[in-house]
Amino acid sequence: MTPNPKTGAGIFRRRGVVFTEKDAALLYVLSGFFVGVVVGLTGVGGGSLMTPILVLLFGVHPATAVGTDLLYAAATKSVGTVVHGFNKTVIWRVTGLLALGSAPTAFAMIYLLDHFGPFGPGAAALITTILGYALLLTAAAMLLRGRIQAYAATRVGRINPTTRVILTILTGIVLGVFVSLSSVGAGALGVTALILLYPEVPTSQIVGSDIAHAVPLTLVAGFGHWLIGSVNFGTLGLLLIGSIPGIVIGSFIAPRLPDHWLRPLLAIVLVFVGARLVLV
Repeated sequence: MTPNPKTGAGIFRRRGVVFTEKDAALLYVLSGFFVGVVVGLTGVGGGSLMTPILVLLFGVHPATAVGTDLLYAAATKSVGTVVHGFNKTVIWRVTGLLALGSAPTAFAMIYLLDHFGPFGPGAAALITTILGYALLLTAAAMLLRGRIQAYAATRVGRINPTTRVILTILTGIVLGVFVSLSSVGAGALGVTALILLYPEVPTSQIVGSDIAHAVPLTLVAGFGHWLIGSVNFGTLGLLLIGSIPGIVIGSFIAPRLPDHWLRPLLAIVLVFVGARLVLV
């Protein structure tokens, strides 16, 4: 949102609706809380939901939305990592292999964004389009997660250990590209890739390992966006006020709530938002 000179200081207008600063602050906190709960419940949604909310609801520039969301995801998923680590559902070796590919790639992508200028209209359109397609891919991965897992268990078979290490690092590289550009992919896309590579590993450990990997990846990418000036710390603070209690509540409810209806519902939301971003 940007100040509207016709309505005075502290007043914002978005899609014909006038907000005061207090209204906008409350909406940021509620948005952070909502996404925090979703991340705690499903393990995904930090980038898939928050970046579109910042772009579509608050009118934040796509580059700034991505940078702010990356640091938001790093802080929020750190809480989730603590919970998963306490429950021993993180395979740290897998997390390390993913980070070995994703962290250097994130640095490289930030350099390219800085070199070509992340604030131009062409870059904004590119990020928005990539984000839209990433959301559609994420929704498809969520809807087909059961089939993907079954296929991996029956068709892929046991992968050679050396090959699996290489493929895990390559997965990190791909996630580093996606997450640095759009802040989307560390969750559902990362989980889907790990299910294919490690079909014998329990889902809880797949999710925990992916969340733990998302922390250094989003932190590196988010720090890079901060260096090139595409992070709004005021917005970030308001989002975290809501998201920290949100992810604690979501993580507490998650083991008690079946997700056979929650995941399709979230996928529908992602399809709607993704299609809107692609068609804009």
